[in-house]
Amino acid sequence: MLNPSSGASSDAENRIHFSLARPTGSARCDEPVAEWRGVDVVYPFAKRPAVGPVDLSIRQGERVLLLGPSGSGKSTLLLTLTGLIPDGIPAEVGGEVRLFGQDVGTRKPWAWASQVAQYFQDADQTLCGMRVEDELAFALENRAVPPERIAQAVTEIMRKTGVPEEWRRRRSTQLSGGERQLVALAATLVQDAPFFVADEPTAHLAPEAARRLHDLLTLDEHGRAILIVDHRLDGLIAAIDRMVVLGRDGTIVAEGEPRRIFREKYALLQSHGVWCPASGALDAELLRAGVAAPLAPLAVEEALAHLDPANAPSHRIEKARSAVEAFVASAKTAIFVRDTPTLVQLSQADCAPFLSSTVLRGVDLAIREGEILGVLGRNGAGKSTLGLSLAGLLPLKKGARNGPPGGYAFQSPESQFTAGTVREELLTAWPKRMNAEEKEARTDAALEAWSLAHLAANHPFELSQGQKRKLALASLTLSDRWPLLVLDEPMAGLDSHGATLITQEILALHGKGRTIALITHDMDFALKLCPRSIVVGEGGILADGPTEELMNDAALLARAGLDEPACLAAMRWLKAVAPMSEQSAAC
Repeated sequence: MLNPSSGASSDAENRIHFSLARPTGSARCDEPVAEWRGVDVVYPFAKRPAVGPVDLSIRQGERVLLLGPSGSGKSTLLLTLTGLIPDGIPAEVGGEVRLFGQDVGTRKPWAWASQVAQYFQDADQTLCGMRVEDELAFALENRAVPPERIAQAVTEIMRKTGVPEEWRRRRSTQLSGGERQLVALAATLVQDAPFFVADEPTAHLAPEAARRLHDLLTLDEHGRAILIVDHRLDGLIAAIDRMVVLGRDGTIVAEGEPRRIFREKYALLQSHGVWCPASGALDAELLRAGVAAPLAPLAVEEALAHLDPANAPSHRIEKARSAVEAFVASAKTAIFVRDTPTLVQLSQADCAPFLSSTVLRGVDLAIREGEILGVLGRNGAGKSTLGLSLAGLLPLKKGARNGPPGGYAFQSPESQFTAGTVREELLTAWPKRMNAEEKEARTDAALEAWSLAHLAANHPFELSQGQKRKLALASLTLSDRWPLLVLDEPMAGLDSHGATLITQEILALHGKGRTIALITHDMDFALKLCPRSIVVGEGGILADGPTEELMNDAALLARAGLDEPACLAAMRWLKAVAPMSEQSAAC
């Protein structure tokens, strides 16, 4: 670390302020900020490239979204940017990677820090376990920024990103997964580099925080170039200039302006398991009905704006109605709610994280046999703490828990891995009483079902984040050991095929009578699978009731830092046109 008192740079004092001015060495306006020329990456012992060959350039001021299914090499491509691959992570890199007109290999990865601010997929790869204010100051201290300017920058980035003042002296290790992600993003943004790179920056953020970060990431400040990998597209995509899509083989299969790609290449994206905004699914239905918007939409409201019930011709409304009904039907699942006995109950429970103080007080919560319960709330509300208490993995500070122990899928899938290969990880999930031959046969079937067969011999830590998520969920759900399963952010990092697989697995478990608590920030996911949800906040449970009713309560959602599901706008449109349909039927 550079010593700020060493006088290392009076020039640093002159040129770095918040917002910090551009470091020297930026690209000319006509020169790409970043460029991959025929780049491919092959990891040791791998039989094929993890990504590539890829030809891609990003220019000053451009905002680019990189999409692709799990395992397509998105994170690998980003790690070649400053030379972390191959300098820190062994691999053979073919082709040429250039930053600001220079070959990346001419410098060590750390030497690009003043020009490239990079947020990694795992927040713990950015954080050091220090106090929050020290985490935010760390990069600027390494650049010998004067202390008074560091203090100003830290205060300003906390305000912009919504990091609460009361976190300032808390250690980052004491924060929840979503809170750590927010701090890691703030620690990256505070560097104010001319090129910002973010890998899944909102995977664990509540909707309110994700919306703020999307706005902040896409502000057009100083011509900063931005490259984002994210599956969470609603609220982000409107600010993106260009999309680049990697296919399953790690090569570019589509590139261009988002509206055009989502309409013209929708079927291709779906076939590769690439996430599309909810408006894309609705637009596809309206196209089939012959009443799509003239301009490809990026939001559900946009897709329906030309079909205003007060102005649009009735025959077009009628055509659109069946398309919108099909879209809404796909967003909801008919789940039979059974009147079953209570499986697990918390009574006047005070819940606290391990070795920490109480965050939830006086909780009364019962979950019934065979129920799928949604657990919603902003980052730091205590959802994971409640989930761990519900599963019996955290002792209560006060109150009582009644019911059998539960299994828990952690936010960080690595927390569950104990074996040396994917196959071994699944083999250990089966009951000990099962004979070896049956274990092998069932493991083979599970590898195929979870699309992990081609990775059976890999170490779990070699997988992409989405693949790790699938392995963790598979290992937890294979046996019938746990009557209660608590799944903490099970959708984080998954592509659309993985999300569909998880949805099907949860429905299958429900069909077998298993009880599931889903902790999620994905409101559409909760609406689709959870007949009942609770909203956690303000030190307790703010609301408990039918999920659709909760999500129609705008005041509650605002209070809890949540957004309504994307499909709710379509549901409102259907209600608005219902009287017209009744009139037509009467005629």
